[in-house]
Amino acid sequence: MWTPPGQNQSWVSEFILLGFSGDPTFNRILFISFLLLYLSSVLGNGLIIALICLDIQLHTPMYFFLCILSLLDMGCVTTTMPQMLVHLLARSQTISFASCWLQMYVFGALGLTECIFFVVMAYDRYVAICHPLHYTVVLSWGLCIRLAAGTWACGFFFSLIHTFLTMRLPYCGPNVVNHYFCEGPSVRSLACMDTHLIEMVDLVISVFMVVAPLSLILASYIRIGQTIIKIKSTQGRCKAFSTCASHVTVVTLFYAPATYIYMRPNSSYSPEQDKQISLFYNVFTAFLNPVVYSLRNKDIKGAFLKVMGWGR
Repeated sequence: MWTPPGQNQSWVSEFILLGFSGDPTFNRILFISFLLLYLSSVLGNGLIIALICLDIQLHTPMYFFLCILSLLDMGCVTTTMPQMLVHLLARSQTISFASCWLQMYVFGALGLTECIFFVVMAYDRYVAICHPLHYTVVLSWGLCIRLAAGTWACGFFFSLIHTFLTMRLPYCGPNVVNHYFCEGPSVRSLACMDTHLIEMVDLVISVFMVVAPLSLILASYIRIGQTIIKIKSTQGRCKAFSTCASHVTVVTLFYAPATYIYMRPNSSYSPEQDKQISLFYNVFTAFLNPVVYSLRNKDIKGAFLKVMGWGR
């Protein structure tokens, strides 16, 4: 895939993450804003995990999957945000080659895991609405654990392929990454060789990890929609719709920007635009998920009141 470093060729040992701005005053404003977003994301998702673990009434497949989603969101935002916050205040914005490799791998693994995990959550809603009488039989705890473990294994495996191919490319300068973290397309654009083969491999991975899951989610909700229409009770339709609305909202917020970033060739790469778009599926999704699920979910709100001692 690449030629080992020669004697007359200099090779990159670290990258410089350009971030959002070179203005120290503006960077301080960004630091405060992103710090608040990061803390809110971690606290919000951490609260959902704690409530689900503490309240025995939430020990169901639906909330088990929601707990894992919150864990994935916390992992994604923690992989990128702390370093970005440091770089907003520090004079040096460098990151070693090894650290860049690790960040790219972990972020990609968690992101790909989340892509597949949304399918599992859609399947949970499908069984709950289309086959409610068989819900506990179909979604046994054994199956739930296997589904969760399988999504994590697929995410980390395919991210390893993507990261390995990207970081094995020859980087002989420049080493300035126009991004706030080591994202695959941003780093790959600095490679001093043709990357079309890598792009094709990434496209194949994207089809398996993005297009296929999204198609399954759409198919699930088509069946769910057909079932909801057949429900005679207005209250029953509203309840069924409410259980799906949160998931649909989160899927849209995650898939729309991620699909745009990762399913296009390097020739259409736009650094400034990509940095802004990546904030949606990295930062804002992790921030909004707890809000979306807690505001629309009576069980979560009830568990919170119970833990705080305000419930019956």
